[in-house]
Amino acid sequence: MDLEKYKSNPKTRYLAQALESMGDEEQKKLLIAQMDKILKDDEEGEEFPGEIVLETRAGVGGEEAALFARELADMYRAYASRQGWSVRTLSESKTDIGGYKEAVFEMRGKDAYKRLRRETGVHRIQRVPATEKSGRIHTSTASIAILPIRKKPKIEINPADLETEFSRAGGAGGQNVNKVETAVRIVHRPTGLDARSQVERSQAANRERALAVLTAKLEQLEEEKEAQKYASARAEQIGTGERSEKIRTYNVPQDRVTDHRVKESWSNVQKILQGNLDPILDAFA
Repeated sequence: MDLEKYKSNPKTRYLAQALESMGDEEQKKLLIAQMDKILKDDEEGEEFPGEIVLETRAGVGGEEAALFARELADMYRAYASRQGWSVRTLSESKTDIGGYKEAVFEMRGKDAYKRLRRETGVHRIQRVPATEKSGRIHTSTASIAILPIRKKPKIEINPADLETEFSRAGGAGGQNVNKVETAVRIVHRPTGLDARSQVERSQAANRERALAVLTAKLEQLEEEKEAQKYASARAEQIGTGERSEKIRTYNVPQDRVTDHRVKESWSNVQKILQGNLDPILDAFA
């Protein structure tokens, strides 16, 4: 039985993991029926907004991980350009050599969330860094989060739970952004989640944008909690949610990209990193 369609959906992943350890055939049939219903309800009731926030963070691997996070950001921006979507940088934290410790982008366009929603997770790259003299292959990781921005948020945030910080912004936006504290960071105290925006000219506009991003993060957190409720106690112990799963490996020496959820591989790593993502994204269609 092919369980990949269940494992690729966060709402059925834990159930699929539990299914693999089951011995009773009747229980298996009941669990499969339950997962099929979840997938059907999910597809029928799913909302595909045309605006998303893409967040990339360096993971394991130091500077090499930060460079990979930058490459992933460039890959998605190139893909967005091919689709005719608009892209705007909301915030970024760079390393000395131009990598990304973290960066957040806004993307708007037809089917933006529908096309990229499966990209959330940990991406891994295997290659020989330019600074590696012995020729050893290094493995580095970076995480991607795709957050839909809905016109009508699914949750309500208590203003008393928010802490707002202001600072001077840099980059585009005119001289005003460097003289006035227009950059905004909002922290949700109960969860520790935060969001920031520094691209708007006014403090109020940046606060509105940061709050929209924070709302999307909190919605994702609630969805992950709901997904785990479907699972058995054992399945809940296997993983810690979609972000922690290594979903894809970019193997540069072998010129191969492998998505571990659909168990498929594609050649030409550089072409894929230049934004040629459709073959991979279509594997989930």
